[in-house]
Amino acid sequence: MSNESIKIMSEEFYRIKRLPPYVFAEVNAMKAEARARGEDIIDLGMGNPDGMPAKHVIDKLCETANDPSAHRYSASKGIKGLRLAQAKYYKRRFDVDLDPESEVIVTLGSKEGLANLAQAITAPGDVVLAPNPSYPIHTFGFIIAGAAIRSIPAAPGPDFFTRLEYAMSYTVPKPSVLVMGYPSNPTAYVADLDFYQKVVDFAREHKLWVISDLAYAEIYFGDTPTPSMLQIKGAKDCVVEFTSMSKTYSMPGWRMGFAVGNQKLIGALTRVKSYLDYGAFTPIQVAATAALNGPQDIIAENRALYKKRRDIMVESFGRAGWDIPPPEASMFAWAPIPEQFKHLGSMEFSKRLIAEAGVAVAPGTGFGDEGEGFIRLALVENEQRIRQAARSIKKFLSKG
Repeated sequence: MSNESIKIMSEEFYRIKRLPPYVFAEVNAMKAEARARGEDIIDLGMGNPDGMPAKHVIDKLCETANDPSAHRYSASKGIKGLRLAQAKYYKRRFDVDLDPESEVIVTLGSKEGLANLAQAITAPGDVVLAPNPSYPIHTFGFIIAGAAIRSIPAAPGPDFFTRLEYAMSYTVPKPSVLVMGYPSNPTAYVADLDFYQKVVDFAREHKLWVISDLAYAEIYFGDTPTPSMLQIKGAKDCVVEFTSMSKTYSMPGWRMGFAVGNQKLIGALTRVKSYLDYGAFTPIQVAATAALNGPQDIIAENRALYKKRRDIMVESFGRAGWDIPPPEASMFAWAPIPEQFKHLGSMEFSKRLIAEAGVAVAPGTGFGDEGEGFIRLALVENEQRIRQAARSIKKFLSKG
């Protein structure tokens, strides 16, 4: 092989070169190494739900899996019954009417669906507006597809629209897509319909596509349910919304999500997705239909479970010396690094927590540079383990 050939084959691939370093990899490696040594690590880092789906959902999965015809290739856009079930969910939960044929598509989880949509609608050099900090796929999905990212605030306050106006006025080429997600991962910020009205008005005026990530729609802790952007009149002109069954129905490993809303965006996603996958295993789609159409007790049970864990974390960590702002929604708390450790930064603080306290967390910088100074804590361990983590953190903090 010639030197030129060796040089060419040693170069990184285009899309790999575009990816920024995966910040969580270092923390995950430390966690794996500690466990390999037999150490007990309490994992508050990854938002990995620990419950099981309802029994009737498991039963439907097993029943359908015993049907020989269910093992063939499935439908990429999702079986008709599942799309209809999602449309019915939106009607009863948000009073939003959806056409299951043209305004609903089933995705292999909301994360994968969002990445597929980015591939479908992005041209190299496009500019996408995304919150900072935000869930990594909100930015990485578009970076992989060739876009440039311009950051906007994650908090839905007055500064949001000031920065949005500035970005539209002084960015060349003009941004074509706005990504947002409330309740937010990682910050747990929430938004109301007044805010969504302004977003939709702005998007329609400036010809922006809006991608709303509603994965945590059912995990709210107050009396007011999380709204959908599609409740706003005219939202379907520019909005597509992603939801997931991972948290709501305790089905993260099933990879079952949805995109709903604007017909043009749903059509583009449907076409690209048809080239990439055959859809989820049919028994999973049938069981997901049973989850949406059947008893909904698990939604309230999960909401109560995460609220109790939140309350225990806020109380026990507070007594340990680390004040955790109680999140209004989502399965995460977004906490400032304790004052005496702020000089370390979120990455070094996270590494020391694993090494010295046996507690894994997610460094805020992994969600964008605006996340520096913060830690994301997932409400995925049981009450006993959360209190155990608090005791370990108290000892760690006392050392200074």
